[in-house]
Amino acid sequence: MELRFTKMHGCGNDYVYFSEFTQSLPDRASLARKVSDRRFGVGGDGAIFIGPSDCADAKMRMFNADGSEAQMCGNGIRCFAKFLYDEGIARKEVLRIETLSGVKEIRLQFTDGEVVGAAVEMGQAVLEPSRIPVLLDGTSVVDRRVQIGGESCRITCVSMGNPHCVVFTDDPSALPLAEIGPAFERAPLFPERVNTEFVRVVDRTHLRMRVWERGSGETLACGTGACAAVVAAVENGFCPKGEPISVSLRGGDLQITYTDEQVRMQGPAVTVCRGVYLFDETK
Repeated sequence: MELRFTKMHGCGNDYVYFSEFTQSLPDRASLARKVSDRRFGVGGDGAIFIGPSDCADAKMRMFNADGSEAQMCGNGIRCFAKFLYDEGIARKEVLRIETLSGVKEIRLQFTDGEVVGAAVEMGQAVLEPSRIPVLLDGTSVVDRRVQIGGESCRITCVSMGNPHCVVFTDDPSALPLAEIGPAFERAPLFPERVNTEFVRVVDRTHLRMRVWERGSGETLACGTGACAAVVAAVENGFCPKGEPISVSLRGGDLQITYTDEQVRMQGPAVTVCRGVYLFDETK
């Protein structure tokens, strides 16, 4: 089966995009697993599917590299909006995109007539443990000491449409993420698994971060993770609410603003290549 795809990335967080406007697709989870393989497929942190919506310009379905579906993807939705504009599906500067965590508004950013990035209204941050979800009591989990993987650590938990656990540390670059990332992702505290951000506070308007994403492992960037990191930094008193905070990830920088009403994310969107993927259902 020949399937047309576009590969895109936001700060190195790369996904393979398939339009359901122009072609019929096989099982999404199986396709995501196969196409994401960096040796036997196209390669990416997952696959994103672009389809019609009854309430927005288009509907986004995002699957991680292991085939599990996620509710939301911050870097992915910026590229999704660029795809809609570039392909003429929705030729508008402000787009509405349906996701499993609600409809998001995206304002495209242009240089010389080309879409180079976007600002996304990500919705309200969720701090209530039962809605994240995390199996801890109280009205929020902020700077809470817990045991994960046999080690004691302090965590702050946030949902940005998907669950996040933020850990503040002096030097994220020195952490053996391949060892500790899975311990957080599959800790019994998190019934739906969790994305984990390891964050250094550089100053009151600048964070540095590495991220372990559930279903994909370490990625170069995570948009919802950057949002969660800023929310956590504000809630812990490290950064001011209502001001833009720069989050430096391994793949680039995102600008995040956290208010009581909204979390706003701004960052790049890049098309890498287009092609045809030969999907073999027997393998």
